[in-house]
Parts: sequence; structure tokens; C-alpha cells
Amino acid sequence: MQKPLSIIVLAAGKGTRMRSRLPKLLHRVGGRSMLAHVLDTAFALDPAAVHVVHGHGAEAVQAAHGERPVQWALQEPQLGTGHAVQQAVPGIPDDHQVLVLYGDVPLVRGATLKALLDQAAGGLGLLSVDFPDPTGYGRVLRGEDRRVTGVVEHKDASPAQRRVTECNTGLLTAPAGRLKAWLTRLGNDNAQGEYYLTDIIAMAVADGERVVAHTVSDADEVQGINDKVQLAAAERVWQRRQAIEWMQAGLTILDPARFDLRGTLRAGQDCTLDVGVVLEGEVTLGNDVYVGPNCVLRDVVLGDGTRVEAHSVLDGVAAAADCRIGPFARLRPGTELADGAKVGNFVETKAARVGPGSKVNHLSYVGDAELGRGVNVGAGTITCNYDGHRKHRTEIGDGAFIGSGTQLVAPVRVGSGATIGAGSTVTRDTPDDALTVARSRQRSISGWRRPGEQSDSDRGDA
Repeated sequence: MQKPLSIIVLAAGKGTRMRSRLPKLLHRVGGRSMLAHVLDTAFALDPAAVHVVHGHGAEAVQAAHGERPVQWALQEPQLGTGHAVQQAVPGIPDDHQVLVLYGDVPLVRGATLKALLDQAAGGLGLLSVDFPDPTGYGRVLRGEDRRVTGVVEHKDASPAQRRVTECNTGLLTAPAGRLKAWLTRLGNDNAQGEYYLTDIIAMAVADGERVVAHTVSDADEVQGINDKVQLAAAERVWQRRQAIEWMQAGLTILDPARFDLRGTLRAGQDCTLDVGVVLEGEVTLGNDVYVGPNCVLRDVVLGDGTRVEAHSVLDGVAAAADCRIGPFARLRPGTELADGAKVGNFVETKAARVGPGSKVNHLSYVGDAELGRGVNVGAGTITCNYDGHRKHRTEIGDGAFIGSGTQLVAPVRVGSGATIGAGSTVTRDTPDDALTVARSRQRSISGWRRPGEQSDSDRGDA
């Protein structure tokens, strides 16, 4: 019978090499904190409890993950990994199996941890990896029979031990009762003056316990993140994983190296993402959706057959089927496009509902507005929705035609079938099926000069 599982996540490090005021574990990979990734993996193993040992930036770390059902343990001061685990084990029953994870190792897969737990079979097991260049990593020591005899940290290793390429990842599992006993025997007689969790390996061997080492095949899974270079490398590993999974599911990604998913994605069949697409928040694509190069989609729903052309930014947008967006369009929260609607180049919308088949083709701002069916909005149109204190709405009826360079001063309603002459400033409701022109009278003034200019007679002879 399998023991109940308790997971300890070590997340107390300061992260000095990150050169940041932000606590190390709050730096993001794939749009989520490193610690959030580790917690997702931990809870996927269905543990009885998850304990997080935090220290530097404790309040910020806890606040950022406060919705998680974890038990928090404070490590202050930070005296090493063994000392960190000591802060969490008092709350773990002796008959549990403990799995120790690290908050700055966010890419480890649940399947890898499950394999470690299975191989340990309720005993002591560690996760190892072969590095061509093991500098800086603790080495896994084995006897002539290839059994694990201990782990030595790089700074404490002899020249012969430093030639070993099998490295300790720090991730291990042990029976809770035995772990507690070994932790009480830890000392800090080492180069760092810290209490190393890995010292329990040699203790277990000395006590006649069997120690297993499960070697992970993908070294990227166990790469720790200590600086911005490693953070960037982890980001690309994460994004490559997402790209491969989605391409295997049928999504066409024209260049997986230039794809970024920083949230969740749902996609139908025959969708295509061009280069440089960034997806954030919750993004849902219907069937046959195309997203052009260098677009950003954040909390967006796109219906079947919709196309988003290059360099467009969509945030909080719901578009129905067969819409056309961009290029160079900015659609802000609250924008809703009905079937066949078009929002073209250099158009900005906000809290706007654009009806079926309606078009805002170029160089316009449409905010706090409701457009009916078949509306045509000419270039340079502005809905003047803000009076400096409150927002006001503009309503445009079915089939209306708004001439170029029009200003619609809200609150205002344009009637169905109405035509607004180009260059108008509309301040009152306009009737259905009528032409409305609201321009100042044009005048030409002869002999007028710009300030500072002189007439020929004023200049005199050269």
C-alpha cells in the first residue's frame, strides 16, 4: 500500500544573482511565477499536503500565492537546505512519504517525480542528472557495486570526485519518520557552514538503508534558475514545450522559436499562428483562425474564420465568425465584434460593440460605442466619449454611413440609414435616413500672413 505523500517546496532563497528587488521565486516563466509552476506540478501528484518553506520576501511570496491550499513555514535565518526542511517536517506525520522540491526548479515534470517515487518505493531516493560540465553541482557518489554511497557538494569535493558527471539535482524523497531522525544529526562542518540536506544520503547508507538514484533523461527539467540568463533559458525551454504540444494537437505554428504562450490556450482545427505571436491570459480560437506576425492577444476569443493581421494588439476582445482585424489595430477591453465585422489598420476601439458586417477601416477611434448592422465608419472618425469627468456612449444605427474626419460628441445617436458628411462635428442626435452636415462655413482671407512673415514691400531692396 502506497504511503500518503507530503511535499515540501523550498522557496526561501534571496536570489542575489537575479539583481532584482523582486523576490526570486516571483520571477516569471511562461507568464507565471517560478513557484506557481512548482506548485502546479506538486498538486498534480495528489498529495496529502504541500508545505512551502519561505524566507526572503516572505510576505510578497505568500501574498502572490495566497489562493493555494499550502502550509507555509518561515525559515529565518536561512542556514541551508537541511535547515529549511527542518522547518516543515514537524507538521508531517511519520507514516508519510516526503518529496522535496525546489521553487527555483520550475520545469520538472510530474511524470519524472512519479517515476522517482515509484523507484524509491517508500524508501530514500534522489533525482540525478548527467551534465557534461558538472561544475558547481553536487556529485552523486557510487561504490564499486554502483550503489549510491553519498552526495558531495562541489566546493567540498576532491579532484577525483569533481570528475564525476552524475550530479544531484537536490530533489529527493524519503520516509518522513526516518527523515526527521536524519535531520537531527545534520552538522554544518563544510565550506559553506550550512546544513546540507544531501548529507542524509551518507547517513542512510551508514544505517544500512537502500538509496536509489533515478536519472532524469532531460536535463532541462532540473535546471535551477539563479540569474536572468538562466531565467531566459528556462523561458525558451518552456515555450518550446508548449509549441510542440500544440503542434502535435494540430495547431500550425510557423516558427516555434518565436512563439510565446503566457497563459492558457484553447484552439479549434486548422488555426495558424505566424511568427512572434504572444498569447496571454485566456485565449480561445475557433476553427480556421489566422493570427499574423507580431500580434499580442490577451484574454481574447476569436470565432471561426477570423483573421488578425500583423502588428495588432487585442486585449479583452470577443470576436465572432469571419471578422477582419488589423493590421496595426488596437482593440481594448470590452470590444465585441459581430459576424463579419471589420476593424482595420490604425484603429483603436474600447468598450465598443461593432455589429454584423460593420466596418471601421482605418485611422479611427471608437470608444464606448454601439454600432448596428452594416455601418461604415470613414477614416479619421472619433467618438468623443470622455468629458473629463464621465464616459458617454455613442449609438450608430443600422446602415449608417459616417464620413471621414467626423467627430461624434457623446452622448449622441446617429439614426439608422443616416449619412454624416465628412468633416462634421456632431453634437446632437441625427434622424434616420437623412444627410447631416455639421461644418463651420469656409472662408478665404486674402493678404493674410503667418506671424513673423513679411510682405515683399516690407522687405525692401536686397
